[in-house]
Amino acid sequence: MKASEVVMLSPDELEEKLLGLKKDLFFLRMQHATNQLDNPIQIAQVRKDIARVKTVIRRKQLERAGG
Repeated sequence: MKASEVVMLSPDELEEKLLGLKKDLFFLRMQHATNQLDNPIQIAQVRKDIARVKTVIRRKQLERAGG
């Protein structure tokens, strides 16, 4: 997921995306704990996607509050 894709989403879509990413991370961690995860790099990618979404959510909150 690219940052430009995340910026285009509405606040409601961002919240849904964040919820979905958190679920994905949970399942990836479960697979990793049971040695069923083929590509452990996926965990880092999902964590970065979560950070991107949270950053955009916060930026939009600040824009609404400031202006």
